[in-house]
Amino acid sequence: MKHAEPRVPLTAHLAALAEPLRLRIVRLLEQAELSVGEVGKVIQLPQSTVSRHLRVLSDAGWTLRRNEGTATLYRVVLDDLPHASRALWLAVRESLTQDDLGSELAHDDRRLVSVLSERREDSRAFFGRVAGQWDDVRTELFGARFTALSLLSLVHPESVVADIGCGTGNASELLAPFVRSVIAIDQSPPMIEAAQTRLKHYTNVEFRQGEVESLPLANGEVDIVVCLLILHHVSEPDAACRELKRVIKPGGVVLFVDMIEHDRATYRHTMGHRWLGFSKDQMLGYMQAAGLCNIRYVLMPSDPDARGPSLFACTGYSGHADQSVRATLVEN
Repeated sequence: MKHAEPRVPLTAHLAALAEPLRLRIVRLLEQAELSVGEVGKVIQLPQSTVSRHLRVLSDAGWTLRRNEGTATLYRVVLDDLPHASRALWLAVRESLTQDDLGSELAHDDRRLVSVLSERREDSRAFFGRVAGQWDDVRTELFGARFTALSLLSLVHPESVVADIGCGTGNASELLAPFVRSVIAIDQSPPMIEAAQTRLKHYTNVEFRQGEVESLPLANGEVDIVVCLLILHHVSEPDAACRELKRVIKPGGVVLFVDMIEHDRATYRHTMGHRWLGFSKDQMLGYMQAAGLCNIRYVLMPSDPDARGPSLFACTGYSGHADQSVRATLVEN
């Protein structure tokens, strides 16, 4: 909030209070922060008239104002008034109930209660009005990433995560604040160097060089393995699944994110892809053969700005010896 005018002579303060309507407005704004329209509802005058009186009060230094969206809100804060003006208002306010304004003030008080109650209802109505645009409103206020990032808090904080084919460290960067440690693995030294630079401020990220089919990890070393857009580069996906199963603890989880089956053969030459995506049956077959259970295959929602094939997420768990293999299929 801010004063419209910082040092205003006391005579200007006196002149601003000379109008009975402005006395009522100041009294209201001492009780609650109100918009022009809300003040108009309480004193039952058009917004244009209220705006004119508020301008006088603002110019004289009586009110503080702030913007909220397209609305301007006004308030009178005694502690922010100069000492002489504060003393003046206290004396005036004390006499208001003893003069001809008395009955109007009682009506003002009742209407103020109604307006504030209506404001609460308007807040509920706001969400009804903007339901269709609420994602845009949230993005404007808080950014586009907070939902996905906040959901990472669901990961157990003591988890050890292996980021297979870490590249420049995108996944590791997202996971590191939420888990005990991340082991970032890639076959390419330049990629590891780039990831080390990106993640230099994280003390819980360890870097190792290695292939997906022969990971530099001990049996059951990690709780979670993430393998994002890597499987289509692997010559033997079934062997890769077995290797990922080897390194997770009982109850641990493997996550693959990759492309659904597609026909963009140029990817073999332009980007070195060995596989043109994977069907759900292929992934379920690989995961079951590796001994993973509770397998879940989910088609990811398409990003309208993305130019590549659609993606899927496939998870499987390392169960105990007596746990049967069960596959489930979920498609969005």
